Amino acid sequence: MASRDDIKFLSNPNIGSKAKKYCRFKKFGIKHIDYKDPDFLMQFINEQGKVLPRRITGNSLKYQKRVAIAIKRARHLAFLPYVTDLLK
Repeated sequence: MASRDDIKFLSNPNIGSKAKKYCRFKKFGIKHIDYKDPDFLMQFINEQGKVLPRRITGNSLKYQKRVAIAIKRARHLAFLPYVTDLLK
């Protein structure tokens, strides 16, 4: 019987597999999300200024809520814009 290494595929068998998403806050032990750090919060908003959902960022529910609150506070204090075109 041929092993997996001996089998030649016509296409890459790893095409459909994606890397597992993880909550970066749990992984790196981040407890506090600072609303005064717009560069960090920019990772969680898209080009139009909308908050990215959990299914895209991989955040847990607890930290996604904290990120959303921090973004709203930063917008209120004019660290981040409410609406924009081509933010990044």
